[in-house]
Amino acid sequence: MARMHNPPHPGEVLKDGVFTDTATSIAGFAKRIGVTRVALSRVLNGKAAISPDMALRLADALGGSAESWLHMQANYDLWQARQKPRTAIERISTIAL
Repeated sequence: MARMHNPPHPGEVLKDGVFTDTATSIAGFAKRIGVTRVALSRVLNGKAAISPDMALRLADALGGSAESWLHMQANYDLWQARQKPRTAIERISTIAL
């Protein structure tokens, strides 16, 4: 499977998909899905991750699946982690059980 190059934060996808071409307000959408405006704003601005609870709320409001939101978040998180320097980790030999 090919790795995605610099995937967007799922909040960016949400912002572009819901708030750019509609009259939907952040406060109104937050109320509709049962979260605070601040919590939604943090996701939209990439300051907070999509939690499983948020993924379920988004799937209920927008259709699609919670798994797709979590998959986007995991791809974003993994790409971010790969960009940071890491110390080498010595492989552990397998243990026969």
